[in-house]
Amino acid sequence: MARFTLPTREQVVAYLKEDKWESGQDIDLPNPVPPCWDLKGRARRMKEHFTLREFSGALGDIGTLVPILISLTLQGSASLTSSLFFGGLWNIMTGFIYGVPMCVQPMKSIAAIALTNKFTAGELAGAGLGVSAIVFFLGATRLLWLVTRFVPLPVVKGLQLGTCFQLCKKGVELVKKNAVFWGDGILWSDNLWWASASFVLVLLVYERRRVPVAMVVFMLGVAFALAQTGAHHEFGNVHAGAHFVHASVPTAREFRTGFLSAGLGQLPLTLLNSVVALAALARELFPGYRPSMTHITGTIGVMNLVGCLLGSMPFCHGSGGLAGQYFFGARTELSLYFLGVIKIVLGVVFGESLLVILRWFPSSFLG
Repeated sequence: MARFTLPTREQVVAYLKEDKWESGQDIDLPNPVPPCWDLKGRARRMKEHFTLREFSGALGDIGTLVPILISLTLQGSASLTSSLFFGGLWNIMTGFIYGVPMCVQPMKSIAAIALTNKFTAGELAGAGLGVSAIVFFLGATRLLWLVTRFVPLPVVKGLQLGTCFQLCKKGVELVKKNAVFWGDGILWSDNLWWASASFVLVLLVYERRRVPVAMVVFMLGVAFALAQTGAHHEFGNVHAGAHFVHASVPTAREFRTGFLSAGLGQLPLTLLNSVVALAALARELFPGYRPSMTHITGTIGVMNLVGCLLGSMPFCHGSGGLAGQYFFGARTELSLYFLGVIKIVLGVVFGESLLVILRWFPSSFLG
């Protein structure tokens, strides 16, 4: 049976000075990602990866984002304008800070409980604020080091595998919404034929690096959503113009309800999956790259301490999102800049009215 020992004083002092959690296996490898202040190095690296697959990789995690975003907005728990605007802003911020496709994704446990219990906007904000404040505090005080000290590497690998299974389960759930091949209830734009075709396409062209498969599937889904919107004569409900975010400050009761009902369950998932497992996966995918977990907890804290007070749904990072974007071709922050600009433009120009189109996006393609 493994014995766990408390860190020595020298180890604690070394950690406080270095502010990094390093595996020891890649410590001698050169860092492939230039620091954020090396603008020439960053530009050179983005130029080398300026391909369609890089932009395709930006869409590798929309299967998680879009269903949660639509559901929370329709329920009135979050603002679509704020979630798109701040989601895009955080994409750009994290891309600049980390230099790798460090995804920005919803806090899924909070979202699930919010949808089940029909949270108000204040209760959802309270859950996100509580979790992010604790995560930020643990990172800023370096207490998160205790987690990395006592969590064995197999546990981190298990979390990554569990995330893989969760993504597969979510994909199956999305496909099952219109799981028919024929019959009276079949939708021409959303059925098992399209789900099967998308799945086969991804398998066939994944090794062909020049084919932006995620972008192909996404653009086809957008075309189908626009076609269905036009067929149901709903374009008149889409209003282009300047849309702005609005404040959503929770009351004491809403904060207590949101944090105790949803925040406490999200906290260990955020610490382990969005921080510890994410840092481990980033080092594996980019040998020599050594992300600071203090920085990761810091960006999670900033994203929600600002966004949740202005109507956005809670965001975090995640190993599953990084894996999905990497799988579909993302290698640099360029993919995050691309995705961030799209979100900001859609949020500011179309705002809440964009739901008219989004709800027709085929779930078979998202899955």
